[in-house]
Amino acid sequence: MSAKRVAIIQDWLTGMRGGEKVLEVLCDVFPQADIFTLVYLPGRLSPTIESHRIVTSPLQKIPNIGSLYRKLLPFMPWAIEKLDFSGYDLLISNSHCVAKAVKPAKGARHVCYCLTPMRYIWDQYNDYFGPGRASPMMRGAMSVLRKPLQRWDLRTLPRVNDFITDCKNIQERVRRIYNRDSPIIYPPVDYDFYSHEIRNPKNKDDFYLIVSALAPYKRVDIAIQAFQQLGRKLIVIGEGQESKALKKLAGPKIEFLGWRSNEELRSYYGTCRALIFPGEEDFGIVPVEANAAGCPVIAYRKGGALETITEDQTGIFFDDQTPQSVMEAVERFEKKSFDPSAISAQAERFSRQRCEAAFRSYFLEYDRKMS
Repeated sequence: MSAKRVAIIQDWLTGMRGGEKVLEVLCDVFPQADIFTLVYLPGRLSPTIESHRIVTSPLQKIPNIGSLYRKLLPFMPWAIEKLDFSGYDLLISNSHCVAKAVKPAKGARHVCYCLTPMRYIWDQYNDYFGPGRASPMMRGAMSVLRKPLQRWDLRTLPRVNDFITDCKNIQERVRRIYNRDSPIIYPPVDYDFYSHEIRNPKNKDDFYLIVSALAPYKRVDIAIQAFQQLGRKLIVIGEGQESKALKKLAGPKIEFLGWRSNEELRSYYGTCRALIFPGEEDFGIVPVEANAAGCPVIAYRKGGALETITEDQTGIFFDDQTPQSVMEAVERFEKKSFDPSAISAQAERFSRQRCEAAFRSYFLEYDRKMS
């Protein structure tokens, strides 16, 4: 690709979640690129990512930043604008917060892979700052800051030459909020890894599974309440700012394991009865990983799950984010049967190879148009 110097911008680098899996593919497509980010915690990313030069913002200097950065949203616009992109021809932001607002050097191009417009100030504001979701002080501060942050987010739109989105759900959101069109490149799922040993229906264990960052909008709370009432075993893999509150909510049949290796995760997909997916996700890589392993999904009927889950073939939906709706879905699920091989076959359309090929094709064509 003809661009001489490429910079890839990520909001923060604190662990391997869905956005970081996209970043990993971009690192393979642009092996010489430098990575810019607000905050970087070494040792928490894949070797592919950490092999690149990583440049951080002034926020990196704050003591104990790894546990504080989520509380610094009001300072993130200032910090992202402090990053210097002199000498870079192409900027690629992988953005769900403020990364899209970077300032390209004169004559440089900026392509934003938009994981979502900043959910904290737009569509999912109440999931983070509604009653019972944040401290009174934080709720009061965000009630004042939300409108200025929205204005800043819209004011920085001219810094983006082109958008790419990760699914139809986000494509519609970008069109509605930013009034910009965008092609879709689905994010990567390591299909080959998770489909390595398709689950044997005879080997499934008597538990359900959640794999999720324990963040407010993931709505793990309603699943815990549902399984408390059902008396079924639920294993939760993941950590996050809601860990303590969720553990207090849980009874003896709810087990928290923290994060687990990909090999362990594949084993859990292969032996659980089903994955529970209670949040409205922008795209949602986890349900596709589960499907790749032949595991059915019980998902909230909204967001990216509508593009990845085929009802009664790869999973079932529930319509309300309430414990009762989850309970009813589990009871319906237990009356059905699913073919693990057929479930896995449908997940292949989201493979990592297809994602990488789509990025290479996009940027080759982009080079051609810009030359």
